[in-house]
Amino acid sequence: MGVVILTDEFLKFSLEVGNDLSTPRPEFDFPGLKPGQKWCLCANRWLEAYEGGVAPPIITESTNIKTLDIIDFETIALYSLN
Repeated sequence: MGVVILTDEFLKFSLEVGNDLSTPRPEFDFPGLKPGQKWCLCANRWLEAYEGGVAPPIITESTNIKTLDIIDFETIALYSLN
């Protein structure tokens, strides 16, 4: 997909579905993510969050055109920050 702005709701949802992005993992040099940070997100994960009602906003200019194979333009436009 591309870059999104993380929200607290998305990070909580991600944790609930088994992808903990908030907890620091020093052994992987991963500081943990916080709301307001930018993060590159795959289209399938964004769509999963969208279907769960917690999709984060999208920086459209950083979104790969192939995202349209998975998510329709109108939906992307609704969540676009550009």
